[in-house]
Amino acid sequence: MSTFRSIVFASVISGFIVGLIVTVVQQFGTVPLILKAEVFEKAAETHRHDAALAVQPAATGHDHAGHEHGAGDHDHGAGAWEPRDGFERNAYTAAANVLTAIGFALLLAGFFAVRSGTTGASVPWHEGLLWGLAGFAVFTLAPGLGLPPELPGVPSAPLLSRQIWWLAAVLATSGGLALIAFRRTVPAAISGVILLTLPHLIGAPELANIETNVPSSLTHQFVTAVTVTSLVFWTLLGGLTSTVFARFDRSAEQRA
Repeated sequence: MSTFRSIVFASVISGFIVGLIVTVVQQFGTVPLILKAEVFEKAAETHRHDAALAVQPAATGHDHAGHEHGAGDHDHGAGAWEPRDGFERNAYTAAANVLTAIGFALLLAGFFAVRSGTTGASVPWHEGLLWGLAGFAVFTLAPGLGLPPELPGVPSAPLLSRQIWWLAAVLATSGGLALIAFRRTVPAAISGVILLTLPHLIGAPELANIETNVPSSLTHQFVTAVTVTSLVFWTLLGGLTSTVFARFDRSAEQRA
């Protein structure tokens, strides 16, 4: 029970701190790029709406009713709730980042608990940093090679197929790294390399033709910003979670 408390406390503290830090980093990296892309997205939606009005047939009772129904549908979609720009949007972003960081910190702290129970020693911060880099490779780097982060207004393949491929890439990458790092035999290393490359040999789902008015330079900047932000997230989370968990776990051992 004391180990479980150490896992929870370390995860909450580390996740809260890292989530807030990453939120600040996003304000200077990804958020400005998303806002720029949303301008292009809204401009494209306005253009499509105007084009649809221009090709409307001569007004008849049936066509006019259909047009009014379409406009109503459009208003309904436009009226869907979303957080307002400014404090409300930033608050929801920070809350999502904190919850995400706590969730991944729980995963890391669980690994640290197993690791310390096996070796009899706490996981030092530099080893926690390596675990964080492994998380970056599993959840960002490997999936991002096939499915790079996308800005608003950029069309993409169907969601379900992308989710299936992303999950397969995560599982294959984590399994491959585990074989290479923990088995340390030639057959295991070969199997690990095969697992690492298999999702990319299969290929991620993608559209044959992508039409968007979002500049490619903006997309490249966004991919870079997301990757760097994720690297900051995982390195901080790995090092901080291992440090805080070691402190709580040591206190629990002393009390026992």
